[in-house]
Amino acid sequence: MDNIYDVVIIGSGPAGISASIYAKRAGLKAITLEQNPMSGGQVLNTYEVDNYPGLPGINGFDLGMKFREHADKLGCQFQEGKVLSIVKADWENPALKEDGAGELKAASLLGMGGKPGFAVITDQGEIRARTVLAAMGATHGKLGIPGEKELSGMGVSYCATCDGAFFRGKVTAVIGGGDVAVEDAIFLARGCEKVYLIHRRDGLRAAAILQKELMALPNVEILWDTVAERIEGEGKVSGLLIKNVKTGDTRQLLVDGVFVAVGIIPSSDVIRDLADCDGKGYVIAGEDCAASEPGIFAAGDVRAKRLRQVTTAVADGANAVTSILDYLVGT
Repeated sequence: MDNIYDVVIIGSGPAGISASIYAKRAGLKAITLEQNPMSGGQVLNTYEVDNYPGLPGINGFDLGMKFREHADKLGCQFQEGKVLSIVKADWENPALKEDGAGELKAASLLGMGGKPGFAVITDQGEIRARTVLAAMGATHGKLGIPGEKELSGMGVSYCATCDGAFFRGKVTAVIGGGDVAVEDAIFLARGCEKVYLIHRRDGLRAAAILQKELMALPNVEILWDTVAERIEGEGKVSGLLIKNVKTGDTRQLLVDGVFVAVGIIPSSDVIRDLADCDGKGYVIAGEDCAASEPGIFAAGDVRAKRLRQVTTAVADGANAVTSILDYLVGT
């Protein structure tokens, strides 16, 4: 049983690293799997973070490194590898067997107090654990236009709540037509001189109450039937080339920031067969971070919740480990 972990943490963003720290301090045998060669998750691509308590204005990369340094100082265990699948398993009767296709399947349920165990199959091998914490995060939908990648973090943002304060008194553009896009435009309008909302159709998909609030704002202009063609700037955003999809006409907007709100995609593929997810793919778990399958927990941006920020991800990591402790000792 020495090769069985108390918890496998999948993901080394703020939620995963927070969980690894709390697990270590709790005396749990834990391992954190990271698909990328560097810890930190999406925060690494954030030019500046100004809403993390105690560290105003810190560079996102530096914040990610501080998280990892803290975990390393405590001796938290990390391993690089891509998770391919997760299966319930029984280590005592007999554990796993291979079928003709070479896929690992559970022979029966684990006999540890009637609780299942899990095999996390990675491209580096198999890891056995009593519990699994899904902290894989989510990715923002991209426009895929010139300038987006090059100017990410330098005026191109995917989170108005995170970065809106940097654009007070300036001109910004929000791209999208759903609830998030409209909420972002409303949020930015509180501090920006002007906000353009750019939508490819002639009607918004956002809730009616949000649309009503948006329409009442004097410094918001909606550009209907319009798409972004190119984000312009050298070292920072200075403009946006847009095109009317009905007329084909193009023109340039002079903007200081571009907020992309065309959807968020949770990285929940490997957990969906075990845990219930909502219609968008987020793992359904409450504040205790416990998913529908006993022994499976979810933290951070992959969890269904109202607000996705570094602070809420870190809180999830702490809550998840507390719930894992309760689960393991049977409370």
